[in-house]
Amino acid sequence: MSAMRRQPPVVDRDGAHAGRCGADWDEGPSGELAVHDVHLQRGNRRVLRAVSLRAQPGRLLALVGPNGAGKSSLLGMLAGLLAPTQGRVTLDGHSLAQWSPAALARRRAMLSQQVQLGFGFRVDEVVNLGRSPHGVRRDDADDRRIVDAALRAAHAWHLRERGYLELSGGEQQRVQLARVLAQVWESGDGPSWLLLDEPEAGLDIAHQHFVLRRARLLACQGYGVVVVLHDLNLAVRYADEVALLEHGRLLRHGPPAEALEPRVLSEVYGLPLRRVATGEHEWMLAPA
Repeated sequence: MSAMRRQPPVVDRDGAHAGRCGADWDEGPSGELAVHDVHLQRGNRRVLRAVSLRAQPGRLLALVGPNGAGKSSLLGMLAGLLAPTQGRVTLDGHSLAQWSPAALARRRAMLSQQVQLGFGFRVDEVVNLGRSPHGVRRDDADDRRIVDAALRAAHAWHLRERGYLELSGGEQQRVQLARVLAQVWESGDGPSWLLLDEPEAGLDIAHQHFVLRRARLLACQGYGVVVVLHDLNLAVRYADEVALLEHGRLLRHGPPAEALEPRVLSEVYGLPLRRVATGEHEWMLAPA
């Protein structure tokens, strides 16, 4: 595979990424992550039905829809954690089944809704777990450098020597974000992917926007980001593209202004919704 010319995320003194949107790639694999006519059956229930979706590096794709729409299942399929009953999932045009677990883990990382950790690890030790797919090295200076950089990128550097179990929920979420960043940091085989399953769940509004701002900035620097969101207004604010699902089917896929059309959303959620202008080119969704 051709090497990637993107630099890893740059971190300023406030913990935010600095850089321009877009990335410059050598000719080679597109880095696209896609599902092709996938179906997922669990017992008598069809979780996903004939879903085809392409996600591109350098963009943030939000998966939205009511409870039970199949959002988390689709994300798990993109991560290679769930196998489709029918259809296929590809990265760089190759089926995920063709990838070795270690090679796939170096290209994509998934942050689940809740990460259970019952041992009293220090924060920097938790983040270092993300380096596991990269093998054991005689000199782990690179791993230490990447762990430190990931902690800064997640604005969790000040927590590095604390016990993970002592942290608040929002602090733990930042540490887990640093862990998945460390997992895919400086991938040389193509653009890296971050798959986030409801990263805003259970967090206060400040932490919700913190996580989504970081995800958006990573997309601007060339990472592919797919995120499951319940809050439609977070999708409006941060997503480049939105995929709207209902009963396992893909209803809409496009820019937020197209995918989040109030008439369609009102039917899907069973609640009349309308757009409210919040600025010259800004809007949000609210009950009608």
